Amino acid sequence: MTSYFLRRLLQFILTAAVASVVVFALMQILPGNAAQVALGTSATPEAVAALEKQYGLDRPIVVQYFDWIGHVLIGDFGTSYVTGAPIAPVIANSIQVTLIVVLASMVVALAIAVPLGTLSAVNHKNVLGSLISGASQIGVAIPNFLAGILLVMLFSLQLGWFPSSGWKAPAEGFGEFLVRLVLPVFALALVQAAILTRYVRSAVLEVMGEDFLRTARAKGQTKGRALMKHGLRNAAIPVVTVAGVQLATLLIGAVVIEQVFVIPGMGSELVRAVSNRDLIAVQGIVLVLVVLVLALNTIIDLLYPILDPRVRRAA
Repeated sequence: MTSYFLRRLLQFILTAAVASVVVFALMQILPGNAAQVALGTSATPEAVAALEKQYGLDRPIVVQYFDWIGHVLIGDFGTSYVTGAPIAPVIANSIQVTLIVVLASMVVALAIAVPLGTLSAVNHKNVLGSLISGASQIGVAIPNFLAGILLVMLFSLQLGWFPSSGWKAPAEGFGEFLVRLVLPVFALALVQAAILTRYVRSAVLEVMGEDFLRTARAKGQTKGRALMKHGLRNAAIPVVTVAGVQLATLLIGAVVIEQVFVIPGMGSELVRAVSNRDLIAVQGIVLVLVVLVLALNTIIDLLYPILDPRVRRAA
């Protein structure tokens, strides 16, 4: 077990290191000069050269990378070329917001998908199973931003139950925080729930055909009890794998949803940095998002031995 965890952590570190090189390289090949963008088109060549020297942009690329990643490792993401303010506090504040939205969306998606997917599998020959499968297919076809717009039109503009946009931190009032969290979370969660429902259905159907479940039925257990006691844990392994992949999709979807609901998360900061051509800010935000996806996938890998004893024995 210890060697399994260490291998996964080493794999995470190496992958994150490679990702940092790729992110830095992509920022370097983008057209335009960061110093020129910061000073404007009317800046003199001398002023551009002075700013490049101030930010170290005149040094060799390799030196710039190791200087940047060395500061990142101690929590310093540099200074914005546009505002002159440190980037780290902006990332620290926005990542909290994005994580709240994404993790809450995944919890809601699983809370919807697990019972519906199980119910669809158990009733796969009945009308109920067909209705759930059909509804999940429709849900898969709806983009996150469209789900967000439809939810705003119904629950905000028509019914007036929830505000259409804005964000409140929990410290500013927990009730208001929850009210403003509902629509963006469900805009992300409903689409993911539709996807996960299909995977849960498939996993449960596969488990229902296993010998150990038939043995449990032969010992007198009902289908529901045998499935709850012996089947769902085995069905959870592929579902957890898909959920880990979908977390990355949720992070990408959050970029759009944060724009729809005016939420000050990583997505909003990334869009703002891109529109201002603040490349050092874009570089830091993209790296954090990539590392966050890698970290979430590593956590999913570390859950496997807990869910499946066979992985523990193989490790």
